[in-house]
Amino acid sequence: MRNLFSLLILCFFSILTVNAQKNPLASENPTVQKKWVDSVYNQMSVEERVGQLFMVDIFSSQGKPAADKIKELIKNYHIGGVIFSKGGPQRQAKMNNEFQELSKVPLLVAMDAEWGLAMRLDSTYAFPWNMTLGAIENYHLVRETGRYIAKHNKRLGVHINFAPVVDINTNPANPIIGNRSFGENKANVTEKAVAFMQGMHQENVLSNAKHFPGHGDTDVDSHKSLPTIPFDRDRLDSLEMYPYYEMIHKGVSSIMVAHLNVPELEPKDGLPSSLSKKIITDLLKKKLNYKGLIFTDALNMKGASNYDSPGEIELAAFEAGNDILLISGDVPKAYELIKEKVEESKKLKVRLEESVKKILSAKYKVGLHHYQAVDTTHLYQDLNHIENDLLYEELMENAITLIKNNNAILPIRKLKDTKIAYLHMGSANGDAFYHTLNKYTFVEKLDTASVASLSTRIKNYDLVIVGHHTSNDSPWKDYKFTEEELNLLHQISIQNKVVLATFSRPYALLDVQSTTNIKSIVLGYQNSKISQEKVAQAIFGAIDIKGKLPVSLGKNFPEGTQFKTKAIQRLQYGLPESVGMRSDMLQQIDSIAEMVLEDKMTPGFQVLVARKGKVIFQKNYGYHTYENKTAVTDTTIYDVASLTKILATLPLVMKLEELGEISLDTKLSELLPAFKNSDKKNITLKQMLSHYAGLKAWLPFYISTLDNKTKTASSDYYRPFKTKGFDVQVAQNLWIRNDMNDSIVKEIRESELMKKIEYKYSDLPYYLLKEYLEKYYQQNLHELTQEQYYGFLGANNTGYLPLERFDLSRIPPTEVDSYWRETTVQGYVHDQGAAMQGNIGGHAGIFSNANDVAKIMQMYLNGGSYGGKQYFKKSTIDKFNTCYYCHKETRRGLGFDKPQLKRVGPTCGCVSMKSFGHTGFTGTMAWADPEEEIVYVFLSNRTFPDAENRKLIQEDIRTKIQQIIYNAIIK
Repeated sequence: MRNLFSLLILCFFSILTVNAQKNPLASENPTVQKKWVDSVYNQMSVEERVGQLFMVDIFSSQGKPAADKIKELIKNYHIGGVIFSKGGPQRQAKMNNEFQELSKVPLLVAMDAEWGLAMRLDSTYAFPWNMTLGAIENYHLVRETGRYIAKHNKRLGVHINFAPVVDINTNPANPIIGNRSFGENKANVTEKAVAFMQGMHQENVLSNAKHFPGHGDTDVDSHKSLPTIPFDRDRLDSLEMYPYYEMIHKGVSSIMVAHLNVPELEPKDGLPSSLSKKIITDLLKKKLNYKGLIFTDALNMKGASNYDSPGEIELAAFEAGNDILLISGDVPKAYELIKEKVEESKKLKVRLEESVKKILSAKYKVGLHHYQAVDTTHLYQDLNHIENDLLYEELMENAITLIKNNNAILPIRKLKDTKIAYLHMGSANGDAFYHTLNKYTFVEKLDTASVASLSTRIKNYDLVIVGHHTSNDSPWKDYKFTEEELNLLHQISIQNKVVLATFSRPYALLDVQSTTNIKSIVLGYQNSKISQEKVAQAIFGAIDIKGKLPVSLGKNFPEGTQFKTKAIQRLQYGLPESVGMRSDMLQQIDSIAEMVLEDKMTPGFQVLVARKGKVIFQKNYGYHTYENKTAVTDTTIYDVASLTKILATLPLVMKLEELGEISLDTKLSELLPAFKNSDKKNITLKQMLSHYAGLKAWLPFYISTLDNKTKTASSDYYRPFKTKGFDVQVAQNLWIRNDMNDSIVKEIRESELMKKIEYKYSDLPYYLLKEYLEKYYQQNLHELTQEQYYGFLGANNTGYLPLERFDLSRIPPTEVDSYWRETTVQGYVHDQGAAMQGNIGGHAGIFSNANDVAKIMQMYLNGGSYGGKQYFKKSTIDKFNTCYYCHKETRRGLGFDKPQLKRVGPTCGCVSMKSFGHTGFTGTMAWADPEEEIVYVFLSNRTFPDAENRKLIQEDIRTKIQQIIYNAIIK
């Protein structure tokens, strides 16, 4: 359903996107078309007609000298078209307009943009290579790829894209096709090519099937020499030429003939197929009954140019039956020779008329009978719209292919007590993969500098994820493992469970000595940032794996190999538009952030937004302190203050209630027998969690431990180091008496109740719940939360006592305490009462980052499940997410805060009444909305250096951001 929704959003943006250049669609009336073609043709001289045969190349990057040469060819030789190559979109558009202005008959403009304009141009978009598309079973996505690429071509004034490649890549050593092919299965290649072509036609851009009769089983690059296709006719008909039958039947606009030596089709030794009348006229035009445009491959390639001299080559190509001579080695010479031969031969005059009228018909079809110049306004923006990223995400997600999965090791389910390492291989960057892996659990990055050392260290891990990363710049880049990497991979797969993720051409796996010991192999195909992120998500079960291997990789992995996996409800990461939200609206959060930092409301903060189980906005702003030395990152860990209530204490209470150990009506005296004779004995769990128990908001426990004269920590209660009887650490160099917890509970028991029972937010119930839970389990909250929740969730950045696990540099300070602790509070809980409990409080003490908090909130939103584990029944969450005293003007649920009943409250007022969450004193907020399926997390240290800085609260920053989030929902 999520994929379907994403596709609907793609359609939505397609409707919104307005191309600056709107070529009207050609009339479907063949009579009208013929009338225009005949009219133009009849007004042309023989010279102008001959010129239409030539399509010349131009690099916009070469500037005015190159452009001037093309202008000369337009003026003197009446060329019919240009093919743009390397350069940039603005420069190309400018040249295009100049050339068209100069040409009497509008030029047919072409590009090789097989995977998008980025194949040739900077500042443009690159879609996945055909091999990647070949792994996708969703043909609609392939069709959309063709459409988007065509839309970009059309926006830039390009009328024909030399795509799709329909070569069936049955030779792994093919040096020029490889990733440009959809694969080795003729049906898969054909179906993908047809879908891609149909997408192009939707945007009225001409398609081109290449390279006829089939370039897939060669080990020679036709740019450098003439490859030979040695097969018999049965093989050629059943494999190499198979896609062309369907493409012709489905209306392919043009076909490009390759420079190949095909003895079975052309007996003349060494005659390239591009110059063969038997192949082009007798086979393609007559036997296959193809009526569309026929292009030569570039005639300056060695596969053709080695055969004869310039001029003679072009004449031979024309006489063989080609309509358009692509990239002649010498236009003037070829032009004069063809003109001379045409004037001498009636037969060639007929041939010329046939080709020129086909060329003019193509020009009519793309709207050149109503030519409009390319509008350069917003050109870059139109070519790089967010909709491209949205489609790219869908494509890469659908392409991921699992070809081995022993013992169903993927997706990785067990995170608790599982030590995982990542080992980088390959020449390209793998940071996006590694960083995304770490969003799910702690994954240590191993250094390959010392193989001997690595072999020893590797034994300490339960699982090793190996990422093989090679260049994503083009499909021709080196993609193989080094010999050293192959040996290392073999060694570690014998010692450990290994998951191998490749971000390269699939054929890289052919060199792997043995895959026997590798437990799982997953293919990402390309090393783009999105591909790396998606594969990491698939490994941990955030998304399905559903790709199919498009080529054979030895006997063990034949073409079509496929293991499908299902997602297990872990957070995904992607674009806002994929879940019905607008990126441009969410960017308004950046403006709020700028104001927050400029006005020093907090030194820094994290913001995370998830919808429908996908994180679609995650940014970090500012620094740990106003000294601007340590920037906030994804791994920055904040004191979340009162979020502790719903992240630590509440889930433990919920589970006991679900198990029937306690109920909402359980009285305080039943939880803690010491309260049997207290005036608080009949307070119920429901009342406590609803903040409707008559308890005071808080008690300043620390004040009674100060020296009456100096107002500093009294030696009666504290020591500067751990010693007997003083083994509870409060802060750095500050240890408190180990009986203080009893004193705190006693003070609560003896405190006065409010005279009137009404809503009063209070921390005190959580002191008491901590006391109960720790006695019930005979463990402290730190141990309980790690063992029962955080370890399973992969919330490795979450918990009490962060300095036991994390470096101080990852934790921003919360306050310069000059009234009690007399130190900068960093890595120790800010809340005084929790600090006195050894930094483990029921109401405060948890440290976390936004990503981990989101996991816990998403677990609640999922109805108690996450990562394939059911933590609670949905009915339990619903029970605690209920306001039982709303009629008493108490908005709270049980532990969870709820939206305001009137004007004032914790939210923007734009959330549903089913939503729930909490805020924290240090400037934190976590909120989940079941109706809109939104999780919002805001973490900061607004209390640094002084807790009296209330600007963040006064300006309602957290709720203003929440309002932006809801404004960003596409209605």
